[in-house]
Amino acid sequence: MGQDKTFLPDLGPILTRIADALERMAPAASQDAYLDAADAFVWNAERNRLDPVPDVSRVDLSLLKGVDHVRDQLLDNTRRFARGLPANNALLWGARGMGKSSLVKAAHCAVNRETAHSLILIEMHREDIESLPLLMTMLRGRDKRILIFCDDLSFDHDDASYKSLKAVLEGGIEGRPKNVLFYATSNRRHLMPRDMIENERSTAINPSEAVEEKVSLSDRFGLWLGFHNCTQDEYLSMVMGYAEHYGLKVDAATLRAGAIEWTATRGSRSGRVAWQFIQDMAGKLGQALD
Repeated sequence: MGQDKTFLPDLGPILTRIADALERMAPAASQDAYLDAADAFVWNAERNRLDPVPDVSRVDLSLLKGVDHVRDQLLDNTRRFARGLPANNALLWGARGMGKSSLVKAAHCAVNRETAHSLILIEMHREDIESLPLLMTMLRGRDKRILIFCDDLSFDHDDASYKSLKAVLEGGIEGRPKNVLFYATSNRRHLMPRDMIENERSTAINPSEAVEEKVSLSDRFGLWLGFHNCTQDEYLSMVMGYAEHYGLKVDAATLRAGAIEWTATRGSRSGRVAWQFIQDMAGKLGQALD
């Protein structure tokens, strides 16, 4: 005589959620020891942990053309910080594709080449900026010098997360951790759209006070570095620099003509456009970009 079979629900998803919850509740591992695992990490805000990045996507500092002045300023600031000397939080703002984020990563690499493992780079995503105070607390007092980097940072209408960043940059009652510096890139000098600033000025009882808190956020960065659209000569210098670095087998005249045609079809010149052209040229030549 057969027996009724009871079908149990799939417990897999439930057990996974329980395991995740227990992991979040568990004491954090020693960050001092953990930070020895790599020179770069990504902040995982969901699990309050740092995920190591063994191979950072970056270009060599020598390949960043047309930004010599800001390159030298950022590199000097980063060097001083890595050596335990006073340094400023930095805001890299301006034209798209001109190497803002590439410069941050290249400066980090250059400093560590000079003194191995002297500087940790932690990338934080824009949407996780509210967790920045927590990350700062976790890193306070560690032996490592740590650079937190947020790419493409900006704030739109009704976005109050800028208050978390402002509190960190001001330092609050504890002050900013001496072993932590914050770098950000943005297309906006004041980190918010111009129409947002003008709208608040026009509708507020006290226009100047209404926007002061938001506009003054960028003032918390001690170092402002502006990036502007490049000239054709600077663009061609970028192309030639890439071609020489990667040993592309193409004559200068052909390379120059192709680069000019490439930028004409896109209506813009920048380091990003130069790199895209080099990838296209290398593909046509059947050469790898190693």
